[in-house]
Amino acid sequence: MTRYIKLALGAAALTALPQLGMAQEAETPSAVPTDSVFIFNSLLFLIGGFLVFFMAAGFAMLESGLVRGKNVTMQLTKNISLFSLAAIFYWLIGYNLMYPLGDWAIEGVFSGLFPSWGVLEPVGVTAAAADDYSYAATSSDFIFQLMFCAATASIVSGTVAERIKLWPFLIFTIILTAVIYPLQASWSWGGGFLSEMGFSDFAGSTIVHSVGGWAALTGAIILGPRIGKYSKDGKVNPIPGSNLALATLGTFILWLGWFGFNGGSQLAMGSVGDVADVGRIFSNTNTAAAGGAVAALILTQVVYKKPDLTMTLNGALAGLVSITAEPLTPSLGAATLIGAVGGVIVVFTVPLLDKLKIDDVVGAIPVHLFAGIWGTIAVVLTNGNANIGTQILSILIVGAFTVVASAVVWFIIKAAIGLRVDEETEINGLDMAELGMEAYPEFSKV
Repeated sequence: MTRYIKLALGAAALTALPQLGMAQEAETPSAVPTDSVFIFNSLLFLIGGFLVFFMAAGFAMLESGLVRGKNVTMQLTKNISLFSLAAIFYWLIGYNLMYPLGDWAIEGVFSGLFPSWGVLEPVGVTAAAADDYSYAATSSDFIFQLMFCAATASIVSGTVAERIKLWPFLIFTIILTAVIYPLQASWSWGGGFLSEMGFSDFAGSTIVHSVGGWAALTGAIILGPRIGKYSKDGKVNPIPGSNLALATLGTFILWLGWFGFNGGSQLAMGSVGDVADVGRIFSNTNTAAAGGAVAALILTQVVYKKPDLTMTLNGALAGLVSITAEPLTPSLGAATLIGAVGGVIVVFTVPLLDKLKIDDVVGAIPVHLFAGIWGTIAVVLTNGNANIGTQILSILIVGAFTVVASAVVWFIIKAAIGLRVDEETEINGLDMAELGMEAYPEFSKV
């Protein structure tokens, strides 16, 4: 009975909203109650945050479907672990490092090392006591930003799959989420020098996706390819994944999560204009993914004489990455074309990596790095405030920093405890050797 009473009261409140709005307008034209701005902005962060959180499941499913059955448990373990570690170390170090000049920070062990200091709002906080009552809850911003940080680490996981040890990978994840990602993000989203230069990256084609791509590329080169991937005569030997149904499910989950990724990056939902912009971002995000998928579908038919599902899946993801740098200003047609170029990039860069003998198990480098670069440059096509020189220079700065920092960390870990499993473990599968369990034990030989 209580639930139905609440629903009835909610309906009555919605009916009264227009009248309340007119009364407010009569008293103070164009004013929006501060409570409403705070509530709706915080709500946008929270909804966007849990949508982006669901992308962690998408990455787990995509990667599990694209690796061989003997390595599925390892990918699942890596994904649950990397997210958990990111949550802890972004709290302890990363968030304050990302916003060194801001008013918001989260209380943590290392908070005192940085200029800002803050805590979550107390239980039952009043308007007068809130950190920034005119905008949104600190806690809602923290949870939203954390999800972007964790997504960056997920990008690396798939590329280096099937031959990296668990703990070395997790150590790299800690450094990536605590230092590398937040430091470069502070240059743009934290009010740093790239922001002052005029660099434009709305939701992170470069700041999130290409950073994950650069870190993945560096790791793949240092690790080397999987055994049997490339023959001595230069032939590329395809290694099919274990479950394309899971990979497809993962792609759809990521597509869903991207509405929070891009839509939440509007960072405001306290006005008519902001809400309309969120809707516009949703629409452009969706059609860019569709453009990428269709472009990859058609192009693989033309090039390989048969449509390729994995290319189509990655084409959709590349379309999403491509539109992430500027999902607001394009028209639906422009967004579709921007996404379609991302799909084309995937089809041509996957074989390019194979020619270079860079083994990317899930295709994360073409999707997140190459499409991320394209998307960041494409900003200038629809956003008149963006400068092509600034965009390219910023891409190079972030790329150079991430490659150097990642290489240093990868090499230190390699020298200290090693990165790669031994040949026997790789051949037999990492699940049993590293974890002692298999994802599909019923299919194992007795």
